[in-house]
Amino acid sequence: MRITLSVILVLAALLAIPTVIGAIGGLESTEGGEIAVVRDGGWFDDNQVRQVIDPGSGLTWTGMWSSVHPYPAQQRFYTITADAKRATTLGVDVVTVPSSDGVNLGIEGTLYFTLNLDHDTLKKFDDKYGTRTYRAQNGESPAAWDGDDGWSAFFGQAVRPVVDNALRGQLGNMRCAELVPSCSLLANTALKDQGADTKTQDSNTNITRVQNAVNATLARDLPETLGGEFFTGLRFTLAKVTLPVEVQQAVDRSLAANAAVSEAQARVAQAKAESAANQARQEGYDKCPACAEIDKLKSLPQGITVYAPGNPQSIVVPAR
Repeated sequence: MRITLSVILVLAALLAIPTVIGAIGGLESTEGGEIAVVRDGGWFDDNQVRQVIDPGSGLTWTGMWSSVHPYPAQQRFYTITADAKRATTLGVDVVTVPSSDGVNLGIEGTLYFTLNLDHDTLKKFDDKYGTRTYRAQNGESPAAWDGDDGWSAFFGQAVRPVVDNALRGQLGNMRCAELVPSCSLLANTALKDQGADTKTQDSNTNITRVQNAVNATLARDLPETLGGEFFTGLRFTLAKVTLPVEVQQAVDRSLAANAAVSEAQARVAQAKAESAANQARQEGYDKCPACAEIDKLKSLPQGITVYAPGNPQSIVVPAR
């Protein structure tokens, strides 16, 4: 009898411990900057979405053994840059896009967006993208809801290709000189050598036009590619367009050459001006010999008390 009672108590304990653990783990809360999708996960439950916990909630009963997928609820941004201090967790990178005239342009910018917090939309998002893993930079495979690394891995594989495609589609239709002032310098130099007229490109206006076109493309292509309106407030800011190293070096050499030419032209202009001034001064002296003597007196050092112009034995006595 005692053996039977002991067995019953052991079995009860074995059942009670996981039950208590499951009950305690069934209480969840979210921070102000996150929203959570809860999926059933009990012994006898399916794996369907159970509920959505809004940002900044108190303790909420989610059911025993349910899984919680937290997602960012605030505005996020993804930066494409060659600056390690500004790069996101995806690392330092630059989108390289060939211009219509064959120059590989480096594109740097930032995409701002917010996850759509509508519950039905978020449930659909979790069904499509929260139930699989993504390859991260460190070689691991986290889920999209598994911290910043998981979110960045998801973004890099699912969203980044759409951004790159939008940039290539819009910038590939532009000439290098329309986007980079220094590239315009090279183009203008080549045209001048051919005797053609050149016009300065308004690169800021062109960049703004491309930026607006990229935003319109993303607003159309992202929902179509991802399968839903999963992001709101999409806005891409094009920060910088850079030239390949060898092209930039050619620009620097051209700028240095132009600076040397300008300096030489300035010296020539100065010499011409001085020559013209001397000639005008001499013409004035020819008309007014006394003026020449007056100017000579004015040019003498201070302290001269005797001056005999035209006399080779002239005496100059400094003042004491």
